[in-house]
Amino acid sequence: MAFDGITVAALVREFNDRLTGGHISKIAQTEKDELQLTVKTPDRKNLRLTLSANASLPLAAITEDGKPSPLTAPNFCMLLRKHLGGGLIKSITQPGLERCIRFNVEHRDEMGDLGTKTLVIELMGKYSNIIFLSDDNVIIDSIKHVPVSLSSVREVLPGRPYFLPNTVGKTDPLKEAEENIFHVLSASNVPAAKTLSSTYTGISQSIASEIVHLSGVDADLPASGLSEAARVHLAHSFRRVMEDVAAGAFAPCVLYQGEEPVEYSAFPITRFPEDSRMVSMASMSSVIVTYYRDRDVTSRIRQKSADLRKIVTNLLEKDYKKLDLQEKQLADTDKKDKYRIYGELLNTYGYELQGGEKSLTCTNYYTGEEITIPLDPQKTAQENARKFFDRYGKLKRTQEALSVQTAETRQEIDHLESISTSLEIALKEEDLTQIRQELTEYGFIRHHGPHGRKEKVTSRPFHYISSDGFDMYVGKNNYQNEELTFKTASGNDWWFHSKKVPGSHVIVKTGGREMTDRAFEEAGALAAYYSKGRNADKVEIDYVQRRELRKVAGAAPGFVIYHTNYSLMAVPKLLLREAEEK
Repeated sequence: MAFDGITVAALVREFNDRLTGGHISKIAQTEKDELQLTVKTPDRKNLRLTLSANASLPLAAITEDGKPSPLTAPNFCMLLRKHLGGGLIKSITQPGLERCIRFNVEHRDEMGDLGTKTLVIELMGKYSNIIFLSDDNVIIDSIKHVPVSLSSVREVLPGRPYFLPNTVGKTDPLKEAEENIFHVLSASNVPAAKTLSSTYTGISQSIASEIVHLSGVDADLPASGLSEAARVHLAHSFRRVMEDVAAGAFAPCVLYQGEEPVEYSAFPITRFPEDSRMVSMASMSSVIVTYYRDRDVTSRIRQKSADLRKIVTNLLEKDYKKLDLQEKQLADTDKKDKYRIYGELLNTYGYELQGGEKSLTCTNYYTGEEITIPLDPQKTAQENARKFFDRYGKLKRTQEALSVQTAETRQEIDHLESISTSLEIALKEEDLTQIRQELTEYGFIRHHGPHGRKEKVTSRPFHYISSDGFDMYVGKNNYQNEELTFKTASGNDWWFHSKKVPGSHVIVKTGGREMTDRAFEEAGALAAYYSKGRNADKVEIDYVQRRELRKVAGAAPGFVIYHTNYSLMAVPKLLLREAEEK
């Protein structure tokens, strides 16, 4: 969900519990718009507080990993060190449900007198900022300067008074009575979720939609179009959530689809697809760090694999065009037998011709029907027959060559589509190593570096454990598919694969046990999820015992044949969590 006021409220609650009473021992400006404060807590633990005013990724969280600091600290960082270094965090507050956190720090000045200063982080997208205030709420400095030329609403410059601009006229939901919420809904002609998010401070569209979903009301109807009972129930649900926020009753969680985080929330998420899973976490900081770290990994992998994706996409486009042309040319060769028959019939009936005729009508003894053969009047019957036999021979040779070429093109397309599917499920940089090696080995990309030298392979297949305790392995690429099927699996183990579409090999190690219906369902779901049909409602899955499989001679790795199998329809979703590797 968005970094909204409720997310900030959960962070403020956590920061108060863990940081209040602690001393700021270190201050580092790790990025031009990011600070990292080390706080020594009353129980003598050192916690790192990261504050980022990055326009695309503003955040505040207690983090474990530190970042290197620049050799020369920026002026803003030096100023904070002077005034806040060694300072005591007295309180951490949030005005209303605004996306703003105030750190009130007690510190002694050069004369030894105690004073209080405030460090404010505003988490407002491209308007995010970190601002340092005096005890009388005047701006001392900020990590970003905002002159009047950039904002007519508020200048953020040293010496200017600090205030939170209220340009949208929203109401603080923590102070709103339930009957007022009911009246707001009754007067609105837009859907209830939009009504709540546009009326109240700190309420994102995501959390508003969640509240509407919890209430069980029709999300598409205008709020005023709901029944009075529905509006009463929704107003009560909204008020109850605000009471939980005020009481600090949070339950942070991250929502995953596969291995990718898609949403996070300070409260349990109830409106999510069936193929998603919700992971509860101990703190809002853990949620923020996990969400953005995993999202960053996914984004980085897509960037790292962009060159491979482009290569594969371009090769596939060329092959699709080539296959289309070959199939058209192959269709043209189907007329070859017509020319053979013309030649044979001319050899049989050509004696009837006197010379100079433009056609010959005779009986086709293959069908018993009359046929008219076009002739070159300048040629004899034998010469016309030879011309047709030559044309037949040329088309026959073309057909034989094109049949081979078309089969090779289809095989290459199948190979490239399997590699494309492997790129889709790659989660780590090391997962790309074997894919790059395969593209190099089969001549799709040029080899760089010393010949014969291969990158070290550290990628391993996915490993899941079924609900009934069966080990299930999923290949991430063709090499791993080959390894799993012909080396890891034994004769009585089961093999699963999406039918007629590229996908991973799924191996279920039975250990001599009889597989349960539930295990078959879970393995089928894995095979569907890790296939090109991932976004389909259902995918047909072939499954067979390993002993029935044979490798295709001369084929790319991971391609197999089988002559007997079972099939099932599977919904492509992850029903299992990946096993912890020892």
